Amino acid sequence: MTTSGTTAFNMDFTEIAEEAWERAGREMRSGYDLRTARRSMNLMTIEWQNRGINLWTIDEGTLSLTSGTGQYNLPADTIDLLEQVIRTGSGSTQQDLTISRISVSTYASIPNKTNTGRPIQVWIERLRDQPRINVWPVPDSNDYTFVYWRMRRVQDAGNGAETADMNFRFLPCLVAGLAYHIAMKVPELAERIPLLKQVYDEQFSLAAAEDREKTPARFVPRAMRI
Repeated sequence: MTTSGTTAFNMDFTEIAEEAWERAGREMRSGYDLRTARRSMNLMTIEWQNRGINLWTIDEGTLSLTSGTGQYNLPADTIDLLEQVIRTGSGSTQQDLTISRISVSTYASIPNKTNTGRPIQVWIERLRDQPRINVWPVPDSNDYTFVYWRMRRVQDAGNGAETADMNFRFLPCLVAGLAYHIAMKVPELAERIPLLKQVYDEQFSLAAAEDREKTPARFVPRAMRI
């Protein structure tokens, strides 16, 4: 017998909701059932983002810095920055230079926040509606580019026809978690909650363990001189 020859399996939101309702112990019968599942899925993906880094949500972005301007808005769906550099030049003369992330306390203690030069520090304000960065020193030319790798929000569940904004490895976890969240809202399904919670936790652990960078790590002790 031959195999299918394809590896494109995916599920739109309606299929995800139907599978979750069936695992919870009921069929999805109404538009409200779909609506409440969509709401639970949106809350659950926010929960995942609070748990840690989801590799498929890492994007690279750039901001062109302007001479005399030290504050810049990031895309509104940015959760946080993972890495950042200051880029100068282009082509064969391009260089990426380190810029250190500092806390609000460190930024507040800078005596003269209007000093100009090549930015070497950045304070990231994780505001409610749109995060922004404050670079110091304030750029002294237009030749600097702030290059960053950010963690963005997972896109919302759609109206039923769209697929989920996530890596295929998380589909079993998504269905298991949605079934658990649905059961918590339906009194007659309460007896299934412990089993569904156990399955959800197992599936999340499997997916999270696979969704990681697989690079060697080297730890070197730092000796302090007295």
